[in-house]
Amino acid sequence: MWPSPGGHDSGPYGIALTTDGMVWYSESGLKPNTIVQFDPKTEKFARATIPSGGGVVRNMAATADGRVYIACSGVDKVGVVERVR
Repeated sequence: MWPSPGGHDSGPYGIALTTDGMVWYSESGLKPNTIVQFDPKTEKFARATIPSGGGVVRNMAATADGRVYIACSGVDKVGVVERVR
């Protein structure tokens, strides 16, 4: 087990796996919410703030092209995460 980068009260919520093996989730306990990428091969995290704040990201879906779609409840938005390569 690895601690989430946002710490003890980060409130990980929602999860998606992309075809490259990356694990994505939101830290819903932080304001604004963040989106987290975890690479199980290197055991490293990357994190970014969700521009809309996110509300609470309850659901995520990954597509074959590596995008992750997030449902930002509370702010009535749907977002897409495109990984910079």
